[in-house]
Amino acid sequence: MSHYQTASKDRVPLVQKAAFGAGHLVNNLLPGSLGVFSFFLLTAFGMDPFLAGLLGGIPRIYDALTDPIMGYISDNTKSRWGRRKPYIFWGAIMSGIFYMLLWQLYPENSQTYNFWYFLVFSLIFLTGNTIFSTPLMGLGYEMSSDYNERTRLMAFAQTIGQISWMIVPWFWVIIANPQIFETQAVGVRQLSVFVGAVCLFFGIMPAIFCKEVDQTNLTNRAELSLNNLMGNLKGLLHNMVLITKNKPFVRLCGATFLVFNGFQMVGSFSYFIIVFYMFKGNYGAAGTWPAWFSTISAVVTAVLIIPIISWMSNKWGKRKAFIISTAISIVGYSLKWWGFNPDNPWLIFMPVPLMVFGIGGLFTLMMSMTADVCDLDELNNGMPRKEGTFGAIYWWMVKLGQGLALMLGGLVLKLVGFDQNAEVQAAETLTRLRLADICIPAITAALAIVVMWNYDLSEDRAKEIKEELVRRRGEL
Repeated sequence: MSHYQTASKDRVPLVQKAAFGAGHLVNNLLPGSLGVFSFFLLTAFGMDPFLAGLLGGIPRIYDALTDPIMGYISDNTKSRWGRRKPYIFWGAIMSGIFYMLLWQLYPENSQTYNFWYFLVFSLIFLTGNTIFSTPLMGLGYEMSSDYNERTRLMAFAQTIGQISWMIVPWFWVIIANPQIFETQAVGVRQLSVFVGAVCLFFGIMPAIFCKEVDQTNLTNRAELSLNNLMGNLKGLLHNMVLITKNKPFVRLCGATFLVFNGFQMVGSFSYFIIVFYMFKGNYGAAGTWPAWFSTISAVVTAVLIIPIISWMSNKWGKRKAFIISTAISIVGYSLKWWGFNPDNPWLIFMPVPLMVFGIGGLFTLMMSMTADVCDLDELNNGMPRKEGTFGAIYWWMVKLGQGLALMLGGLVLKLVGFDQNAEVQAAETLTRLRLADICIPAITAALAIVVMWNYDLSEDRAKEIKEELVRRRGEL
């Protein structure tokens, strides 16, 4: 059990936690719905698969370049409204509006027109989303300087964020239902307006209700201007080099890459196993079982797993909580062999409470530990604080790994012999697919435990760092 009491000044009020959680809801809902809607580029708008692939890949490259730049800008901004909140406010508005416009496509348009329309608006939308999400991550890291309160804050935010994953799986069902929308294209256009409006509304909440740290003691920030563009670029590269030398942070990135992308690589496999193994390729019989599987997973994560992980972190520390929760997830993955049972579909929910310990614990603990790492960076390298840059590099690594995982997932499908044109898959193919669905995330989770085994930024060490930083800044 933690032997340090959280000071009242380090506690984040419930209103601020809820507002920060609202930002996390947006951060999950936008990419989640984007992934679903992108499928309909093929079926609803007749986009060539190669062009659809380009529309998925080119914006990712752009996104990877802009995240660290926005992190640096946010870290070094000086304004009366703060260095995070103005960007969060206007970025949320841009994200919501341009998400709506992004999907105002018509199948009657030429393929060339739809391609360039979608590409241009994707880049504009991602610019707004980067302006919103990167400072939001930086804001979360600095809302409390207390080791355990950081975990409580991230657990609260992740719980609210899981609401997105309770909703997103049903977009497939809603858009494709002719009783709701006349065509899939109409469904995409109209539902995107709803999603964009929700994200705009909830996205501005952190900017309105959250409180930034006192900027008085934030020294040594760079001057942001066009005249100092080369100096800013050198400063960004210098900061990135310093961050890559931060060994605890590198461990966090490595473990996240392994757990998240092992999970992502087989993310679609459960759908195929439910349809082709449990229901013999009968999509009608499979019905909404895949959507319910995803929704129940998110509900269990939010209601049960995240609170347990927060308790584990407070009792045993973040490192041990991560190792234990990741080990439990490996057991959950193994249970999928018996859970996906053609004779009893209800058993698909059996592995869920154990399996979701992996993802449920991952971002709750990693985001909390990243905040601790930012303190370590200030101790070793001085001002300016780099929460925005740390957050940008962390999530850049997640996005890059996600793209790689999606490509490798397709390769695995090919290697196991999956035939997308076949109504019924061979028994050997389904066996190999089920083994891959279990073994890949279990192996990457085990490797993540190895990576985090010697992570040494404990609660005692974090408190020592905090006290030294307070002394250096001359704070009371």
